Amino acid sequence: MADTGLADASPGSSSALAPGQDPHAMQGARQNLLEVAIGREVRAFRNKLGITGSDLATATGLSLGMLSKIENGLTSPSLTTLQSLSRALGVPVTAFFRRYEERRDAVFVKAGQGLSIERRGTRNGHHYHLLGHSGDRSSRVVVEPYLITLTKESDVFPLFQHAGLEFLYMLEGEVVYRHADKLYPMSPGDSLFFDSDAPHGPEEMIVLPIRFLSIISYPRDDE
Repeated sequence: MADTGLADASPGSSSALAPGQDPHAMQGARQNLLEVAIGREVRAFRNKLGITGSDLATATGLSLGMLSKIENGLTSPSLTTLQSLSRALGVPVTAFFRRYEERRDAVFVKAGQGLSIERRGTRNGHHYHLLGHSGDRSSRVVVEPYLITLTKESDVFPLFQHAGLEFLYMLEGEVVYRHADKLYPMSPGDSLFFDSDAPHGPEEMIVLPIRFLSIISYPRDDE
């Protein structure tokens, strides 16, 4: 059975934790991103094989202490050491660099900013700000977070219907929200998660202004 730490690590020591669990290791990760990435891959491959740290140390000729440092991103392994690990784990040396080389996107939006967009049926007083977008074409799922602000009443509010799932979280005001044939009174702190293929949208605006987060996810259309 795969272990989550190495045998020489005492329960109270930081080396008993993976870099993602130990705050001190995370501080060091800022300075040793490559070492941490390699260590995580070594640990992941070892756990996948279901072998202990002692087993891997024996197979590679490394000391258990050195293997612990490698897995926790505390030392930079030599090419010879990486070759020994790759043979013991049955993976190419390049597999240890996978996470380090992968592109990781992030979108930061300052308060009050965000891309103001027009959604189908948008009216005066109804503001939609796109807070981010998953632009990685390799992802099979698109995620779009919106900050929606309603400031004026409208005699007719459009219902939306689109593929995917949607999550709403109320920040301010009160609204009665429709999903299919059901109505949900929503106040700050309330949330609603639903299949967005059914007609949905605000049915009645009770207390203005109304602000809520809308996070929409749907499968990417590559056609």
